[in-house]
Amino acid sequence: MNEPFVTRRLTRQHDRSSFACGVEELDQYFQRQACQDQDRHLASVFVLVEEESGEIAGFYTLNSSSINASDFPEPFTRKLPRYPLLPTILIGRLAVDRRFHGQGIGGLLINDAFRRAMTAAEEVAALAVIVDAKGDQAITFYEHYGFRALENAPNRLFLPMTTIRKLLSQK
Repeated sequence: MNEPFVTRRLTRQHDRSSFACGVEELDQYFQRQACQDQDRHLASVFVLVEEESGEIAGFYTLNSSSINASDFPEPFTRKLPRYPLLPTILIGRLAVDRRFHGQGIGGLLINDAFRRAMTAAEEVAALAVIVDAKGDQAITFYEHYGFRALENAPNRLFLPMTTIRKLLSQK
């Protein structure tokens, strides 16, 4: 990761009050609910902090999830057992503060999430990472990293762990 930034698990000591990414739903979640979700083990929240100033440049959440096998495109599940649910890891939310837009922070966040998801999948099986994209701009962002839409849910995208493993090995 770039030296001026460090990823940390969110704590109540992080100042979230001025975080503004431009999507009210994400801003409100991060300012008001993120710590509660983490305390209740509903999501793990990670922040990318500018080391010198301590400012939060962005955040993302991870949690375990499962998807109906029928939601994946048939070519993806063709050689898999016919289980009704398949294990996944969800990047539930990902946002970059406006002050840091255009600096590659989204890429730093997604790559960190990929590393953590891969580590988790080595201990507890997960077939893919999924995201719920908040609008067309988010869909474009995730598609840039190879995510594809699930069947009948254009805003829910997935990226197989095999693809993530290949992406991480190239770095």
